[in-house]
Amino acid sequence: MLRALSSPRGMVTAPHHLAAQAGAGVLRDGGNAVEAMVAAAAVIAVVYPHMNSIGGDGFWLISQPGKAPRGVEACGRAAGLATREWYRNAGHETAIPSRGPLAANTVAGAVSGWQAALEHADGKLPLSRILQDAIWYARNGAPVTQSQIDYTQKFREELEPQPGFAKAFLRDGALPDVRSVQRFPALASTLEQLSQRGLSDFYRGEVAHALAGELERLGSPVRLEDLQRHHASLVTPLEVKLSVGTGYNMPPPTQGLASLMILGIFDRIREGASIDSFAHVHGLVESTKQAFLVRNRHVGDPEAMTVDAADFLTAAALDERAKAIDPARARPWPEPAIKGDTVWMGAMDSEGCSVSYIQSVYWEFGSGVVLQDTGINWQNRGSSFSLDPSSHIALEPGRKPFHTLNPALARLSDGREMVYGNMGGDGQPQSQAAVFSRYAMFGQDLQQAVTAPRWLLGRTWGQMSVSLKVEDRLDPAVVAALRKAGHDVELIPGFSDFVGHAGALVRHPNGMISGASDPRSDGLVAAL
Repeated sequence: MLRALSSPRGMVTAPHHLAAQAGAGVLRDGGNAVEAMVAAAAVIAVVYPHMNSIGGDGFWLISQPGKAPRGVEACGRAAGLATREWYRNAGHETAIPSRGPLAANTVAGAVSGWQAALEHADGKLPLSRILQDAIWYARNGAPVTQSQIDYTQKFREELEPQPGFAKAFLRDGALPDVRSVQRFPALASTLEQLSQRGLSDFYRGEVAHALAGELERLGSPVRLEDLQRHHASLVTPLEVKLSVGTGYNMPPPTQGLASLMILGIFDRIREGASIDSFAHVHGLVESTKQAFLVRNRHVGDPEAMTVDAADFLTAAALDERAKAIDPARARPWPEPAIKGDTVWMGAMDSEGCSVSYIQSVYWEFGSGVVLQDTGINWQNRGSSFSLDPSSHIALEPGRKPFHTLNPALARLSDGREMVYGNMGGDGQPQSQAAVFSRYAMFGQDLQQAVTAPRWLLGRTWGQMSVSLKVEDRLDPAVVAALRKAGHDVELIPGFSDFVGHAGALVRHPNGMISGASDPRSDGLVAAL
C-alpha cells in the first residue's frame, strides 16, 4: 500500500507532476515555499488548462514560524458594466450565461495574488527564475493529459463555439491525442512579459491593455478600469478550535466557513466512531448538510453579508448544529448544488514556511473564452451571481462572487502543521474533511488518507444530481448502512474524478515533512 513520502528539506504536492517538480526546483535553487508555489501555479496553468488558468482567481494560506497564519485573497470583482440591466439588454432576464464573453464578467485575480504572496513572504529569487518553467512549457510544449481530453469531449458542445477555444484546445477540429504536445505561444509571451515587467503589468501595463481591448471586442463587460482598480488583499483566516488542534481556512467570499464547520461539528459527534465506519461517513455527511445550510443562505461578498462568519464557528453555535444531527438517520436533502473545477497545491520549505494554495477558473475551462492576443483562458466565476436582486449573491458592479475555493491549514496540538486541500465545487470541503479526519483524528497514514475511498454529497464535475456519490471501494457493509439510514447512495467507480483531486503536506516537530498526492490526478509529491 502507498504511504506518505518524507523529506527534511522541502516538499511540493500538486495534481500535475510538472507543476510539483517546478516548485521543488525553485526550492532547490534557494527559493522559499511561496516562490515555489508561484512557480507551480504558473506551470499548472499551462499544463492543466482545463482546471485553472492565470485568467482565474486564487486564494492563499501562508504560515510562517512564530506568526499567525495569513490569507491572501485574490478574488476579482464584477466589472463596472456588469449590471442586471446590462444582462437584460443582452437578452438574459433570469440567469447569467455560463459560457462565452458574457460569462467573463469579473477580473482575474490570480496573478495579483502571486504578487501579494511574494511581497508578504519576502521572496529571494528573481521573477524570471520563478516563471521560467511555465514559460518553457508554454513555448516548447507539454503533454496533453487524458483528463483534459475527457473534459474537452464532455463539454465540447458548449465550449467549441467560444472565441479562441477551438484554436487553443482542438487540432483541426478534432480532440488532441493523449500525450501529444500542446503549445501556447501567446501565453508564453505573456508570461515572459510579466517576468520582465513585473506581475502588476497584468493589471496596469501592456498586458492589461491587451486584455481589456480583446475582452471588450468580444463582448465582455470587463474594461481596463476594472483591471486597474483590482488588487489582492491580505486577510485574517477564519479558525475553529478542535480537539486535535486549530483549523484555518479562508473567510467569505469563499466557502472556507463550511469546511471549518464540518470539522467542528463532526468533532463533537465522533466519539465511538472508527475510520471509514458508518458513524464516520454518516457523521461527516450530516455535518456537511448542516454547514451547507449556512453556506447557501449567507456566504457571499463579505461587504454584502448581514452576518459575521466567525459567529458560526463559536463553541455554542457548533454545539447547536451538532445537536441537530441524528446519529442513525439522514437529514432530508437536497440543497442547491455548486459546480466548480480547480487545482489545490501545497508547499513547505526548510525554514518553516508552509503554503496552502488554490487556483481556479470555476467550471472546466472557465468561460471557454481564450484571448488570442495573450493566450489567456478567462474564468466564468461571475456566472455564479444571481440576477435576482433579493439574493445574497445578487450581481452588482464591483461585488465579489461567491467562491467554492478554500485552501486549508491546521496547527495540531502536538506541534505538527498540516496544509491540505481539494478541487471540485461542493466536494472541496467534503474531501478536506475526509482527509483531515482520517489523518488528524483517527491517525491514518497521510497518503492512505488521500488514497482511501471518498464520497460527495451533491454535484461536481458535470453532474447536477444531489445524491450521495460513494466510490465503490468503500466497505459494502458501510454502503448498506448508509442506505438503510436514508441516504440516497449512488455508487461511482473507484478513484473517480467526481470526488476531486486531494493532497496534503505535514511538517513534524522534528522538521521532517511528509506529503501525499492523489492517485486520481496526474500529480505527485516532489521533494528535496
